[in-house]
Amino acid sequence: MHVNFTEAIRRNVADRGSSTAVTFLSDFDADDGRISLTYAELDRRARSVAAALLKRCAPGDRALLLYPEGIEFAVAFVGCLYAGVVAVPSPLPGRYRHHQRRVSVIAADADVTAVLTESRALVEVGDWAEAFDRDRDALVVTDTLEEPSPAAEPLPRLDHDSVALLQYTSGSTGDPKGVVLTHGNLLHNAESLCRTFGLDDGSRFGSWIPHYHDMGLMGILLPPLYLGSSCVLMSPTTFLKRPHWWLRLIDEFDIAWSAGPNFAYELCSRQVTDEQLAGLDLSRWKFANNGSEPVQAATLTAFAKRFAAAGLRTEALNPCYGMAEATVFVSGSGHREPVVLRVDEQRLAGGALVPVSAAGPGRDVVSCGFPHDYDVRIVEPDSRRALSEGEIGEIWLRGPSVGQGYWDNAEATERTFNGTVSDAGPGTESGYLRTGDLGAVLDGELFITGRLKEMLILRGRNLYPQDIEYEARQHHPELHGMFGAAFTVPVQDDEGRQEELLVLVHELRGRHTEDELERLASSIRRTVFTEFGAHLSGLALVRRGAVQRTTSGKIQRLQMRELFCAGEISALIARLDPRLERVTA
Repeated sequence: MHVNFTEAIRRNVADRGSSTAVTFLSDFDADDGRISLTYAELDRRARSVAAALLKRCAPGDRALLLYPEGIEFAVAFVGCLYAGVVAVPSPLPGRYRHHQRRVSVIAADADVTAVLTESRALVEVGDWAEAFDRDRDALVVTDTLEEPSPAAEPLPRLDHDSVALLQYTSGSTGDPKGVVLTHGNLLHNAESLCRTFGLDDGSRFGSWIPHYHDMGLMGILLPPLYLGSSCVLMSPTTFLKRPHWWLRLIDEFDIAWSAGPNFAYELCSRQVTDEQLAGLDLSRWKFANNGSEPVQAATLTAFAKRFAAAGLRTEALNPCYGMAEATVFVSGSGHREPVVLRVDEQRLAGGALVPVSAAGPGRDVVSCGFPHDYDVRIVEPDSRRALSEGEIGEIWLRGPSVGQGYWDNAEATERTFNGTVSDAGPGTESGYLRTGDLGAVLDGELFITGRLKEMLILRGRNLYPQDIEYEARQHHPELHGMFGAAFTVPVQDDEGRQEELLVLVHELRGRHTEDELERLASSIRRTVFTEFGAHLSGLALVRRGAVQRTTSGKIQRLQMRELFCAGEISALIARLDPRLERVTA
């Protein structure tokens, strides 16, 4: 085992310096549409960044990385590893004040000493720096640095416990917090992922997932640098504009491992045309990993059916589970078809996975594979009692990939990273990561059912927002490819009794008359009642982009509830229970 992650990269520099390490694809047909770095070039440029950092920082200081999509981020990140400076990846500030504030919150929380960027983003980053009282002249523009001489000072000595980066959470249920990840965490997680799927130095990685997201960084960029293989990157914006380019990238670059959230597979199934499909060869795509949000069985089926003609094998589809607090990868299983379990819908609402006949009534749940390198407990979150097989509770994890806590936040670290099972002997069942995710274990496989803070409890029944959102889209083409947020709002009647009322806010495609909107609203409410036996007390259909999401694309349901209750959602049509009208007035 390597002493640190830098050692793994340096080994590959020595063994395969002329081999390609990272490629960024911006255009398939343009002469300058593909930019690559070999391991030797990456090493030379990363050493230049390390030298610049060590003139300004000490090992252990934090550096904020603000980069557009491209290979410059990879250079800067490896430079931070070389210098022993803690990397703090972040999205760019952007044009909007709430995005700029988020970057400023991250910079202040991490107490960064340096801000790294590149020439293309210098104006944007410089304007942000001035607006938030940071010195524009202190920015380090890494693509204009001079390379150090061969006699440059040796790199700092690092070990497993040296902090490598702060991975800030996406903030889907609260303010972003910096997960402290060490070189040991990075090494163990990369090794776990590669061993689980049988990946080696011939396995090429590729995706469009942002480099500041845990899957984009620890799931796409770092494993090939660990193995000595290569990765091909593409802009998320490019994918959203041209979903078929993701599949074309996989074909033309011979990608074995690529990943995306469930919505990406749904988008491809719906929007890739027959003309775009013609000529695609996906037979060499070994691992099409689906994670970052709950996996829908119908999406797996639709994607497999749509791209079977391109040679896609069903066993390539691999539902996975991961999170930043566990570096990224937690569970998955390759070389098999997805495992979809038909379960009793009433028992699911009551908190248990009880299999039923595939032909009978029920709801499909998808296995996210085996958590090979973790001690997993399913725990009742309030009593902290360990639950039996098949019972749904909060997922708790222990293992070498689990991060060290949240940066400079002892209270949140204790609450999240030091869970203790109440019915175990003293000291034998403590130190668990409380994931905040709900799920169950059956026959050793992990099934994810939703987020603890987002679960909907209606008259004693547990419903999951992503299921309601998905069924609404499935039954109504006007919602296809759009995003929705289902949540509950507490109201009181005249006698002071409290009740949770179900609300759905969903984006709508196209233009519609008032009569068409009325009919659609009525039809969506019938769909929710038919599929879930639940009354939709509030429905707001909104324009594209109105549903708030995190930087990694997760629906911010709690924030949407706050906006709804504050009366700050501009709807094309809204149909509300009178009690909700009073709440939002």
